[in-house]
Amino acid sequence: MNQTPQPPPDDMPGVPVGEPYPVRFDVAYPDRQLNRVSSALRIFAAIPIIVVLAAIGAGDWGRFGGTAGGVVFLPALLMILFRQKYPRWWFDWNRELLRFSNRVGAYLALLSDRYPSTDEQQYVTLDLDFPDATRELNRWLPLVKWLLAIPHYVALLFLYLGSVLAVIAAWFAILFTGRYPRGLFDYVVGVMRWQNRVWGYAFVLNTDRYPPFRLAP
Repeated sequence: MNQTPQPPPDDMPGVPVGEPYPVRFDVAYPDRQLNRVSSALRIFAAIPIIVVLAAIGAGDWGRFGGTAGGVVFLPALLMILFRQKYPRWWFDWNRELLRFSNRVGAYLALLSDRYPSTDEQQYVTLDLDFPDATRELNRWLPLVKWLLAIPHYVALLFLYLGSVLAVIAAWFAILFTGRYPRGLFDYVVGVMRWQNRVWGYAFVLNTDRYPPFRLAP
């Protein structure tokens, strides 16, 4: 008896069943009492680390070096286009910068009361697969990836609005109970996961697989 073949995950033809997306993100849930004072004054406590992050992503080198928020974008695009190479140190820079920015973002979103480290992953996990540019990346696709990702930009706009409301609700919950409601936590982490997949596809350029439209891993 013939069976109807099932589509591969993420609606991507040819993707092996069960193969994870090349950008993986998660935040450990703080199953404990969070610091109410730190949470109440988070926006002020985060100012020094925000300044550090802004200095990395918005300096003169960032403006004139073909970067996107500090991520090496244009040089990587040109190297893939003309040489079919992705220098490992450029990739490592992009990965570590994204990890740092996500730690700052998670701290601002009240996902933990531990101050963001500039080098340790802490409670935030972000893994990006280093691509074999010759075999895994289409040399022409980086020219249009940012354009192909427009549907994700629109979806993320609405998801961001929801995450702002979720963080405000969590702020009140932490002040009164000391806990971050798990449903709100999972939603905010899901939005950050979605954003990282889109960023990896469109700007870090570490994969040609189109990002899935989902919050879940």
